[in-house]
Amino acid sequence: MNKLDMLCKALVLSASVAVLSGCETASRSLVEFAEALPDAPRTMETVEAKAPEWVRATGYAPISLQSGQTKEHKMIQAMRASKLRAYQELTAIVHGQYLFGTTAVRDMVVQNDQFKTAVSGIVRGARLVKSYPVQDDVYATVLEVDVNQLQRAWIKSSQ
Repeated sequence: MNKLDMLCKALVLSASVAVLSGCETASRSLVEFAEALPDAPRTMETVEAKAPEWVRATGYAPISLQSGQTKEHKMIQAMRASKLRAYQELTAIVHGQYLFGTTAVRDMVVQNDQFKTAVSGIVRGARLVKSYPVQDDVYATVLEVDVNQLQRAWIKSSQ
């Protein structure tokens, strides 16, 4: 063995010791940090059951404007569209509605005024109250959800 080989081995050995001792120090300091944190209460709070508080939403859809070959097919499409619209309304009630607006002014005169809306969210536990035709060309669907049930689900999921 020449001196260069011995020097390389010594450097590798010392670098290995330095790296491994750094890992031990880092893991030890992490354990000490975790032990120094205050204990979080581990008790589960019970949520008392409240009487149902129903929120309703109605969706409407025109029958004649639906795609389809027959009147029956158009009616089925309107039923689906009115149900989805009712879910959209229910989601807006539960989660709120996002509004984005712009106004263009030129020479102190409003040139263009636009706004867009969006709804996003998950509604679980909604139930169908009624689905029925309104007059001759409109279909309506009424959905409802218990707001207290949604609140209990949110609390449960955050624990």
